[in-house]
Amino acid sequence: MGKKLLHIISHTDLDGVVSAALAWHSSYGRSPMKISLAGYGIVDNLILEGIQNEQNILVLDLFCQKDRTVDQIDSWFSEDEPPFVFDHHESNFARFAGRPWLVLDTNYCAAKVYYNWLKSNPSLVNKNNVTEKMKDIVEIANDRDLWINKFPESRLWQALVTLCGPWGVFTRLVADPSGKLTPDEYDVAVDFVNRQEQRFEKAFSEMASAKNGVAFTGEGILEFGDVSDFAGLVLDRNDDPPELLAVASRKITGEWAVSLRSRDGLSGKTVAILKDGKKVRGGGHENAAALYFPRNYSEERIRESIQTAVHTIKEKSRPTGATLGDVFRKAMENNDQ
Repeated sequence: MGKKLLHIISHTDLDGVVSAALAWHSSYGRSPMKISLAGYGIVDNLILEGIQNEQNILVLDLFCQKDRTVDQIDSWFSEDEPPFVFDHHESNFARFAGRPWLVLDTNYCAAKVYYNWLKSNPSLVNKNNVTEKMKDIVEIANDRDLWINKFPESRLWQALVTLCGPWGVFTRLVADPSGKLTPDEYDVAVDFVNRQEQRFEKAFSEMASAKNGVAFTGEGILEFGDVSDFAGLVLDRNDDPPELLAVASRKITGEWAVSLRSRDGLSGKTVAILKDGKKVRGGGHENAAALYFPRNYSEERIRESIQTAVHTIKEKSRPTGATLGDVFRKAMENNDQ
């Protein structure tokens, strides 16, 4: 890369924040840096702005929502340069894997995808090599984002993202890249988790009954950062869990953000059906995704849209008729009688 401004664009959850901090440490001293912690709604604009302003761009844990952005990247990118997008979302793999500007690995969180790539390209890491000190926080982010649940502190780190905001945690990891919580950080995070459990009880009692396999939680019950852990409660600790959990909240702009969680790929399929790149946007994993609806949508309309999408997915997956195998098995059964 030339001597230009480096624009690091990453997500606002723990994985995105750790990815951004890892990029900051690996690039510190090489060029001035601009950091954007953002959501799916504005990532296209940030990428296009970077291209227009001749910035060096590094995109982590996010991907374009519009095909024309991908087309513009294809015509802009020079294969002499290293890749600049590092992602891990299953929904992007089939459509975009193999592009020279993209490193995509669904086996890890984005921070670990980028960390592994840096380990394979040491010449692109500054001489201080602070990235090695971030190995533990990268593993914690991976544990959290993939729901491995090997490290209990991964939930506490996500609590800090909720409490301090993504910028607060990013600043902390710039000042101290260690994944070991200080005593004060630990106490505050544990207190938050305890209060979070109380919100979970309320949300569970007020959650709309599942229809078409969709359990829906409306605005004002859960806080930002609650969704993943609440999904674990609903989807993994229930005797009769729903197939999809949808949690709706209004952003300060009035736009709706709806978090989707599932266990059999239904979240990603629902996003694929409902997002249109105009009014409704979205993205994410197979089982952890998000949709963004315009402010004029009602909560009821959003719920019905998601339920209808899930119904459509189920209908498409039903067998259309007897297969040759069915006919063969039936014939064998008749011969045995």
